[in-house]
Amino acid sequence: MSKYKEIDLGHLKTYSVLERYSKVNTEAFAKPGKVGISDFLDCLPDVLAAQDLKELIGHCKAAREKGKPLIIGLGGHVIKCGLAPLIIELIKAGYVSCLVSNGSVMIHDYEIARFGSTSEDVSAALADGSFGMARETSQELNHLSKEAYARGEGLGEAVGRHLGANSANPHLSLLASAYCHGIPFCVQVAIGTDIIHQSNYAEGPALGYASLKDFRIFCNQVAALNQGGVYLNFGSAVILPEVFLKALTVARNVCGEVKDFYTAVFDMNMHYRARVNVAQRPVETGGKGYYFIGHHEIMIPLLVKSLL
Repeated sequence: MSKYKEIDLGHLKTYSVLERYSKVNTEAFAKPGKVGISDFLDCLPDVLAAQDLKELIGHCKAAREKGKPLIIGLGGHVIKCGLAPLIIELIKAGYVSCLVSNGSVMIHDYEIARFGSTSEDVSAALADGSFGMARETSQELNHLSKEAYARGEGLGEAVGRHLGANSANPHLSLLASAYCHGIPFCVQVAIGTDIIHQSNYAEGPALGYASLKDFRIFCNQVAALNQGGVYLNFGSAVILPEVFLKALTVARNVCGEVKDFYTAVFDMNMHYRARVNVAQRPVETGGKGYYFIGHHEIMIPLLVKSLL
């Protein structure tokens, strides 16, 4: 037993997520379907970022043709910008071999799948201590982490299976779609960064086991990038760049050669960790890294529709 006193979470005041104002709902989501974009790509000049984008599209298509993995890393704002339907299109088209995310993606994806809305007003809720106290989100996701622990599963697998069978909008859930298509969804939790960690329902052994299981699954996926695979980082500035670098180290240590693959970062700003840990260091032994700066709600649909 620790000699230091913990805060007593037995007196937390919670509320139903159905009572909460959410800034994002499914009516604002991107719309899947055919879009004539080839003429636009043809008109782009073959210089700088436009040339880089054309190259990356070519590498992604080549990876699918050669049976090499395309792994997508996700930050929370990608879900909050309503882009899950487009990534699900990529899954259905056979492009995606693995998804990896931080814990916030799981939370937003869960709320969209279950309730059709997500993203509370943090400033207003922080002032009175109600930020992140949505009862259903915390109870159910922490329960699923314990279920994953008991079943010997990764966190993404347990949540994806549950949402596929127990939600109002499974067709909008990346976790459910990945599970349905047999694609690993690896959730890399950083304890203390997610609202479900504020709850007395949270149990460290369960969260730690399930997330570590996902990390090891992710390492196995990264090992297959060798000779033509692609890793895309959508909107994670710190956690996933760090996770990717460690996963690549493990893959090279255990499996040997993992080189001559391609990486790309899509984010709204230039971030140090994303730049060096995704676009630079991993491809120093072969391949190429790219960095695209722009709003998620514009850049990611442009990439997805270019591939499709």
